[in-house]
Amino acid sequence: MNQKNLLEVDWSKIPAPTDDGAAKHLVGMTIPPLSLLATDDNAVTLSALPGRIVVFAYPRTGEPGKIGLVDDWDMIPGARGCTPQTCSFRDLFADLKSAGASHVFGLSTQSNEYQTEMASRLHLPFPVLSDEKLTLTRALNLPTMEVAGLTLIKRLALIIDDARITHVFYPVFPPDSNAGDVLAWLKKHPVA
Repeated sequence: MNQKNLLEVDWSKIPAPTDDGAAKHLVGMTIPPLSLLATDDNAVTLSALPGRIVVFAYPRTGEPGKIGLVDDWDMIPGARGCTPQTCSFRDLFADLKSAGASHVFGLSTQSNEYQTEMASRLHLPFPVLSDEKLTLTRALNLPTMEVAGLTLIKRLALIIDDARITHVFYPVFPPDSNAGDVLAWLKKHPVA
């Protein structure tokens, strides 16, 4: 399938993911001291960052005009919508920071090189972390799916307070409302 427009999606035609329970163990977990390469070329160790952190994860962003990973990508529940999700976090970035997020990060298993192009193209004000080697994904046992021989993170968002996961948004649908849902939660649960 040719990905002509990554942002205009009729969500009523896309199958919604169901809660398979694959994220229920995450609340209360401590983030392990692992470093991931970010699109700003820094190594980020989430466990070393103080304060409240928002990390939203997604399977993989597409590239306009490029052929999708598989022909039926849009019909895989939870697959479509990585670019709209990312853009919604971009658009609400200042509000998320005002609501108490000291850091916002995107996260996927795509390479840093791939993500750096996407971050530049979408004018992201926050870094995107590459878990290409699945170190954080495996350490936290994040929900994943296998597509075309690749292990991809299922869409979710984590609220991390001083290296401990305090809230998880999972499943996420529609993807472009995730940032608004996170913002509403941050406003309702201010940092103590």
